[in-house]
Amino acid sequence: MNRQGGLLANWRELKEQLSKFFSDAERVAVVGVGSEFRGDDFVGVKVVRELSSKLESKRVLLIESKNALEDQIDKIVNFRPTHILIVDAGMLGLKPGQSMLINAERLTVAPALSTHNLPLRVFCELMKEITGAEVAVLVIQPKDANLWSSLTPELEEASKRVSEVLLEVLNS
Repeated sequence: MNRQGGLLANWRELKEQLSKFFSDAERVAVVGVGSEFRGDDFVGVKVVRELSSKLESKRVLLIESKNALEDQIDKIVNFRPTHILIVDAGMLGLKPGQSMLINAERLTVAPALSTHNLPLRVFCELMKEITGAEVAVLVIQPKDANLWSSLTPELEEASKRVSEVLLEVLNS
């Protein structure tokens, strides 16, 4: 299978996984995480920005979390979501730009180490406990997250594709 075919399969699979995750969603919070000063780490915020210009739905809350996830807790809780999706860059051992949807419960097997002030695993557990929502993390493999770098072409493309897939799924 060629590179493009493999990536297309990845996007189809992602769409199926997201459709299944959101199948009974009534209210959805999508939280894009990342620092604009760390290159590909910014991809989660970029996805939310792309969605915000195209998605108008009172049942979807879009949040840019550039600094601390814990600063978003009140917004999320007050929205009363049934589903929370966190979009973030993370090391998956995949090609740059490829992604994986991870159920928050799967994060509990890993130690609570993180580049975030509040580790992602702990944040997911907290959100599930407080809101009762289903929580998943859409992780996108970065290429370069060095300080003062910008989003690489691979992650620019990935942010567009992920936002297109989310737009399709959230509008259905």
